Amino acid sequence: MKILFVAAEGVPFVKTGGLADVIGALPRALRSLGADVRVVLPCYGQIPDTYRQQMTDLVTGTVPLGWRNQYCGVKQLIYDEVPHYFIDNEYYFKRDSIYGCEDDAERFAYFCRAVLEMLPALSFQPDIMHCHDWHSGLVSLFLKTHYAAHPFYQSVQTVFTIHNLQYQGIFPHPILGDILGLSEDYFTIDQMEFYGQVNYMKAGLVYSDRLTTVSPTYASEIQHDYFGERLDGLLRHRQKDLTGILNGIDVQSYDPYTDPDLYAHADDLLRQKQINKRRLQKHFRLPEKERTPVIGMITRLTAQKGLDLVLHVIDEIMKSDVQMVILGSGEDRYEQRFSEFAKRYPDKLYVRIGFDERLARNIYMASDLFLMPSIFEPCGLSQMIAMRYGSIPIVRETGGLRDTVQSYNEATGTGNGFSFRNINAHDMLYAIHRALWFYQNPQVWNNLVKEASQMDFGWTNSARKYKAMYEDLKKMEDVT
Repeated sequence: MKILFVAAEGVPFVKTGGLADVIGALPRALRSLGADVRVVLPCYGQIPDTYRQQMTDLVTGTVPLGWRNQYCGVKQLIYDEVPHYFIDNEYYFKRDSIYGCEDDAERFAYFCRAVLEMLPALSFQPDIMHCHDWHSGLVSLFLKTHYAAHPFYQSVQTVFTIHNLQYQGIFPHPILGDILGLSEDYFTIDQMEFYGQVNYMKAGLVYSDRLTTVSPTYASEIQHDYFGERLDGLLRHRQKDLTGILNGIDVQSYDPYTDPDLYAHADDLLRQKQINKRRLQKHFRLPEKERTPVIGMITRLTAQKGLDLVLHVIDEIMKSDVQMVILGSGEDRYEQRFSEFAKRYPDKLYVRIGFDERLARNIYMASDLFLMPSIFEPCGLSQMIAMRYGSIPIVRETGGLRDTVQSYNEATGTGNGFSFRNINAHDMLYAIHRALWFYQNPQVWNNLVKEASQMDFGWTNSARKYKAMYEDLKKMEDVT
């Protein structure tokens, strides 16, 4: 089974979010199950020189794009036994930012065409092309239009994964012919047209053989109007082809007993958390109180993450015997508001604007509770990492948060966190107070920490589900 992952980012080369973590970890898990999985990424200028120096040049050529013929080089680097290909064109990819350029429509259309153009020259004919998010949505479209008659691609099947439906790659109508080289026949409601514009994610949803998303609950949610981002009708139409497969985390990297970024290590997780908690309190100049619970938040500062709920009741949260540490960056209004509250409560609230991987890992380790009140969350990795480090999550019941966090049931003593259902600040506050109440019972809390830290969030189970889907697709192709 030969699989090619097509994505816009991947660990360790370039990362802006959880997509990169998936592209870094899932191919390794699939290879351990016997699949020949390879990855193709743009060769961004942001890729560190340590990796660029290890790349070898494979082929060069040109890529047709509307009326253009653009240079394309293909480089290769084998990382962690996974072959990685890099599409090299400095005009498109040597930029100050990975996304958000005014010509993103052209940049990622080029990337998708280049992936298809390069394959015959690489002596690698995939059974499955697994495309991720809108940046690669055109691969399936081009495969069935510009390459439909090419013998090399006759047996290639496609899978398209939605990592976050909110980001779709929507561009003006004229790009259809100018960049994509398609006629107006494709500008219809059942193909590329999207409220008078062209939608790259919609192309992936329409033309791919199978669709997946990153948790079972999110797969159900996006078929409804509230979460469907105006694509819910199409997703309901393709319901039989849509599967939710939960993301995993790299359990070797996120191992509290071996993580080199942590302040300190101990043989016992509870003991280790106490040591790191004191170090964190000292580092942030918070009172070093062993029995005062620390609530951690590591998040993009955007409305999706439920931050308005937190701001609405932050004064009430601060009235409790609690400390709070927030790490993240994003919208100015959230950066400013949380910074203002940190000045108001210097002994209880620390806010760091930005992102620091080492600091993030120490917050996971040192915090007692981890708050994720997301309005929607396709999967979420932070709650899994937090549990791995014994930090008990408080989440809203949505997407992957619902699939991974089971609210503590005092009657049965089961559960691995706390949750609330409604998008309501006081429902969230009640869940926080409930967690703080049980924190005062060491026996209950220690059992909660033990239960959470022993959850299996590795990639093996998810990889098996992906492999079964690939095999099912291949069987269907063999039959036809």
